[in-house]
Amino acid sequence: MGILRLSHVAIRTPDIELATAYYSEVLGLVETAREHERVYMKCWDEHQHHSVILEYAPTYGLNRLGFKVQHRSDLDDLAIRLESVGVRTERFGPGELGPGSGETVRFRAPSGHVTELVWGMAQVGNLLPLTNPPPEPLGLVGIHPPRIDHIFLMCEDVDAVTHFYTDILEFRLTEQVLADDGHQLVTFLERTHTPHDIAFITGPNGAFHHVAFWLDDWNEVRRAADMCSYHGIPIDAGPTRHGATRGYGLYFFDPAGNRNEVFTGGYWSDPDREPITWTEAEIGRAVFYYEGVVDHRFMTVHS
Repeated sequence: MGILRLSHVAIRTPDIELATAYYSEVLGLVETAREHERVYMKCWDEHQHHSVILEYAPTYGLNRLGFKVQHRSDLDDLAIRLESVGVRTERFGPGELGPGSGETVRFRAPSGHVTELVWGMAQVGNLLPLTNPPPEPLGLVGIHPPRIDHIFLMCEDVDAVTHFYTDILEFRLTEQVLADDGHQLVTFLERTHTPHDIAFITGPNGAFHHVAFWLDDWNEVRRAADMCSYHGIPIDAGPTRHGATRGYGLYFFDPAGNRNEVFTGGYWSDPDREPITWTEAEIGRAVFYYEGVVDHRFMTVHS
């Protein structure tokens, strides 16, 4: 019941054509629809209509993010919960927000991010037959991750936002970095039994750090780094390992300056699993376990 997983992100870009070329030819996403100043894309193994929306804007950054819910009734239940704590919601019918869009509840979270809960997005298939399919389609290009994985955001009050996500939206806390005074500097939250579907770190409200796409193993992450280098894509960090989440990642930028990650590894998180705590002194190893330090450039905010 409730939220299943991260559904989609809407990313700003000042050059739609350049961004579309990057996300299709380098990252390897599949274009599913196009409107004036908006392009809809998905990863090859996703069945839903889109997981990435490119939207024209003068600046880079995140316009909104969305989560998929399991049942239509979950939209009603979650809207009631949100309204009960003073969060105003908007309701949109199927198709009102663009091609393939499902029934949607939209709100602004305490972190400042416009957030959507979606049920019934159009299903377009994953490029494979449902009977006797091969492991993956022929002709995939670029890095071609099979699916979107998580999003990493910034906010001024990580404690309050974490309570909102756990108490109202029923996310589970898997890991946290605590400041010396006991406040949460970073939190990792999940609904899919993975290490995280969304994470927050201290910074400006509404700021965007990165969106991550899943790869199946470490070799694919290494191959992604080769692909970035071949295409001249700036690599921000990695390939490396995280202490928090135990995952492996590579960070790089799209042409507008939006940070992407490809991610693999991690662990299975049962609902009764106790959260892992990292201390402020060990935040370097929590983020980059091998290096043990976090370069200040990695904390560049995209609002």
